[in-house]
Amino acid sequence: MSFSKARDLIRLAQMAAVRRNGISLEEISAEFGVSHRTAQRMTDALELTFGNVAAEAGEDRKRRWRLVDPGLDRLQLRHETALEALEIATRSAESEGRLRHARALSDLRDGMLARVPARARVEADAEAVLTAMGQVTRPGPRVSLAPDILDAIIEALRGPFRLRVRYNRDPGSRILEPHGVLLGHRTYLAARDPAKADEVRNFRIDLIHEAETLNESFALKDGFTIADYAANAFGVWQDPRQYGEVVWRFAPEAAERAAGFQFHPKQLLEYQDDGSLVVRFHAAGWLEMAWHLYQWGDKVEVIAPPALRDMVDGYRRSDFVAMP
Repeated sequence: MSFSKARDLIRLAQMAAVRRNGISLEEISAEFGVSHRTAQRMTDALELTFGNVAAEAGEDRKRRWRLVDPGLDRLQLRHETALEALEIATRSAESEGRLRHARALSDLRDGMLARVPARARVEADAEAVLTAMGQVTRPGPRVSLAPDILDAIIEALRGPFRLRVRYNRDPGSRILEPHGVLLGHRTYLAARDPAKADEVRNFRIDLIHEAETLNESFALKDGFTIADYAANAFGVWQDPRQYGEVVWRFAPEAAERAAGFQFHPKQLLEYQDDGSLVVRFHAAGWLEMAWHLYQWGDKVEVIAPPALRDMVDGYRRSDFVAMP
């Protein structure tokens, strides 16, 4: 079902719920500007989707559809989970340029909150998770994650609570203090391991084999935000030893294409007199940079850092038929 059809079905259900005598095919045709046959298909979808639809003939002998006891609030997800899902979906739609979907999702969020009795608590619980969710989007395949592991991490972020995990090939478990999640081709948990060090570091979520949320709260690292943490890297990998200024020069024939990319949230673009484009930002993660730079063939030159320039030197091909 398309997005527009789903939206029309929800609107039809709302009309059938609020009109005391229900809604007829003629009224559906007039309200949605559709034919009689399309109105019939819409009522078929209404009966198929909702289990409390009654179809009865009225005094005018016209068949009308209405929702009996439309107490949909009893069937809702946990409000904070629904709010998190709507916010994340809205952000994804915005980042992909689907602004119409983003506006619709935002309207759904506002409508749901208007009906929530404990709105302040729900918003606070959801915000605890959303503040810790930093999305790093890169094209290509992604590692699949276990839903139960993600659920435990989400619960821990909401507290915040400590998390007991069995990680990679460790013979025993370790206690982590989760600070956020980085979503990408591999998804990482940004967490502190208080038994080893005070700094926040990355843990591959696909290598977490067991996870249990503990009833033990902790204090987040002072001044930590997942957005600033994510900005330290080009992709998702964090390496303080590699952090520094990155400078790339795109050839004139690639400048316009490169200008359409956001390589980093804090990048600077500098057009040169010869039509080339210089991109500057500060980040770590040379391997992930090299993976991306390879796609540009010989249309990009690494000016800094020297170690990254050495990594890609000799691999700049001239026979790629297209740029990213």
